[in-house]
Amino acid sequence: MNFSWSEEQLAIKDSARRFAEEKLLPNYQSNDDKHIVDRDMLKQMGDLGFIGAELSTKYGGLGLDYVTAGLITEEISRGDFNVAYVQVLAGLNGSIIEKFAAPELAQYWLSRIITGEAMVAIALTEPSAGSDAANIKLKAERKGDVFVLNGEKTSISAAAQADVAVVFARTGTTDERARGVSAFLVPLDNPNIERTHFDDIGESIVGRGSLFFDNVEVPAINMLGDEGMGFIQVMQGFDYSRALIGLQCLGAAEVSVEETWQQVTAREAFGKKISKFEGVTFPLAEAETFIEAAKLLCYKTLWLRDQGEPHTAEAAMCKWWAPKVSFEIIHNCLLAHGHGGYSKDYPIQQRLRDVLGLQIGDGTAQIQKMIIAREKIGRDGVPY
Repeated sequence: MNFSWSEEQLAIKDSARRFAEEKLLPNYQSNDDKHIVDRDMLKQMGDLGFIGAELSTKYGGLGLDYVTAGLITEEISRGDFNVAYVQVLAGLNGSIIEKFAAPELAQYWLSRIITGEAMVAIALTEPSAGSDAANIKLKAERKGDVFVLNGEKTSISAAAQADVAVVFARTGTTDERARGVSAFLVPLDNPNIERTHFDDIGESIVGRGSLFFDNVEVPAINMLGDEGMGFIQVMQGFDYSRALIGLQCLGAAEVSVEETWQQVTAREAFGKKISKFEGVTFPLAEAETFIEAAKLLCYKTLWLRDQGEPHTAEAAMCKWWAPKVSFEIIHNCLLAHGHGGYSKDYPIQQRLRDVLGLQIGDGTAQIQKMIIAREKIGRDGVPY
C-alpha cells in the first residue's frame, strides 16, 4: 500500500492551501453575515482549476482522479468551510450532469460551473421527504415535449443563489417509490420558480432555502437518466459527495487543532504554559489521532472510486463519522481557548456552527448506518 502523494498531487495541494490561506481564511468570519457567495472569488477558484477538477477536460475540467479532488476540497475547507461546499456541490452535480445529461446541456452548464460562472444545487429534500428520500411528492407531468413541474423542495443548499439545479420529481405513482422518480436539470431563473432563504445558525454564505415550482415547464431533453430511474441511477453520485463532505469537515477540524496548539503553547496559567497540563494536551492528541484515521477512511473511499470498486459502505462511514468527530474536535478546541473561545473573535465558533449542519444534510448518521447494514446483510438491514 502506498500512502504518499505524487508530485502533481503535492503541487495541487500546496496551491489550494495557499489560495485558502491567502484568499479565503481572511474573509471567512466577515462573510458569515453576507448570506451570499462571492462570485468573483468563485471565478478565481475556477481559473485555478479548483472547481470540478475531476470533470472531463472537454468541459474545461482537469480530468483529475477523485483522490486529488478530495485533496482540493480538504485544503479549501481549511480556509472557508462554506466555499468548500461549493466544490462539493460542483463535484456531486457535475458528475451527475456529465454522466446523464444530453451532450449539449452538459457542455453548456459544466463549462460554466467549472469556471465559477454558475452555481449548481441538488433539489431532493421535501417537507415530507428528508431521510425517506424516495417518498417525494413534487410532480413532473409530461405534456408533449415538456414536463410540467409542480411542488416544493426544501432545505436545499444554495437555493437562493444557484443558477441551475438537479431536481428530483415523481413521474410515476407514489406506490412505485424510488422507481417512479426521475431527475431533471432545471435552470432556476424561471419566473414560475419562487425561492426563499433560511436564517440558519451556520453555513451562511451558501445557505439553505425552499424552491416552489408552479407549472414550471422543463424540456424533456433535460431529463437526467431514464424516466422513472433517475433516483436509482443518480443517487449513486452520493457515494462520491459523502467522502468529500468527510474531508470538508476534517479540513475545518484540522486547522482548528493547529490554531489551538498555538494557543495552548502561548497562554500561561499557574506560572506555566497550559500546554504543560495533560488535561489540555490529551484532547488535542486524541484529535490528531481521529483526524488522521478519518482522513484515511475518506481517501480510501475515493481511491476505491478511482479503481471502479464498490464503496457505498465506506462512503456512508465517511458521512456519519467524519462530521461527528470533526464537530467534537472543534468543540474541544473552542473549550481549550477558555473564555475567549466563547466569543466571535476566533473562527472556531463559526466552524462549529458550520460543521453541525453536515451532521444532518446529505443524509443523517442514522441513514448512513442503515446503508452500512444493508451493504453487509442485504435487505434484512433495512426497516421496510
